[in-house]
Amino acid sequence: MFLKNAWYAAAWDNEVKQALHATILLGEPIVLYRKADGAVVALEDACPHRKLPLSMGRLLGDLVECGYHGLTFDCSGACVKASCVPRVPQAAQVRSYPVEERYGLVWLWMGDPQLADPAKLLDIPEWDDPNWGVNRGDSMTVECNYLYMTDNLLDPSHVAWVHQSTFGISACESEPLQTRVNDNGVVVSRWLHDIDVAPFYRQYLKFQGRCDRLQYYEVRYPSHAIIKGVHTPAGSGGDGAPMHEKAFLMDSYNFMTPVDENRTRYYWFQLRNFDADDEDVSRRFAADVRRAFEEDRLVLAAVHAGMKNRQTANIDLAIDSGPLRFRRGIERLIREEQEAVEQRKSNEIAVHA
Repeated sequence: MFLKNAWYAAAWDNEVKQALHATILLGEPIVLYRKADGAVVALEDACPHRKLPLSMGRLLGDLVECGYHGLTFDCSGACVKASCVPRVPQAAQVRSYPVEERYGLVWLWMGDPQLADPAKLLDIPEWDDPNWGVNRGDSMTVECNYLYMTDNLLDPSHVAWVHQSTFGISACESEPLQTRVNDNGVVVSRWLHDIDVAPFYRQYLKFQGRCDRLQYYEVRYPSHAIIKGVHTPAGSGGDGAPMHEKAFLMDSYNFMTPVDENRTRYYWFQLRNFDADDEDVSRRFAADVRRAFEEDRLVLAAVHAGMKNRQTANIDLAIDSGPLRFRRGIERLIREEQEAVEQRKSNEIAVHA
């Protein structure tokens, strides 16, 4: 159902303190906390005795004590104390997860710990660039499977109907889309020429009148989206054209972390090439983005419910090329990962036979 050997956003860094923080990723209950030195720890949120969530226990320094019988676990997940029995049971162990902090987020590797590579985290070269402003981000839980969100973020066409008060205008309805499949995901894009500026962007542009607009929607495996918004004065934009000095550039980074098959935790932030140090612009921009994403949340929850309870078959349209190609790609990666796990188990059984 999910790709395990990948990094997923688990929380904003300011959500994880020296206290037990319960969450769920890919259907797995996890407890997060910070050690005294500030490093984040991620453990399976279930005592091996009777599976009481460790998050219902106590943090004792860098150790976690179960709230049922006091079994105590260190940062590696090993039980280091079991006062209720003569000795610590050999099987008293909880899973620990590799952790990285980057871009204000706490990331967990959900698969084989030996394959966890920080270099596989998304690279954002503008993050520390003083010429780019950052909207520090927000999050929400969406009542849908994460693949409906990747569908949505590979679909520039939907903005004409879902986001009429924010991102959308009528020009977004029918302009042809270009789809490109990469090794790490799928890109859907198009240039819209000599069009009105959508309501969301009007207050931020540094030029007057109509514009050329690039819609660039990219989703990388397992479920990380990069949405680039480019606005230039009408007649100055297009593939291969030099970037106009007054061009509006926005890179929106979106991270969809499956909670389970029916819910997704959605994290996002934006970088922009204007008003880098203007806190008022950051505040307004973040509020406007949140309002637009609430429009998506309502639609996606209804789509999930409709597809789950459908009485007749659904259809696909030509505009679904990008989403369908992404789904085929992630299904292939999940299948290959599962086959590798089964092969490794077979090899282990053969060795011990």
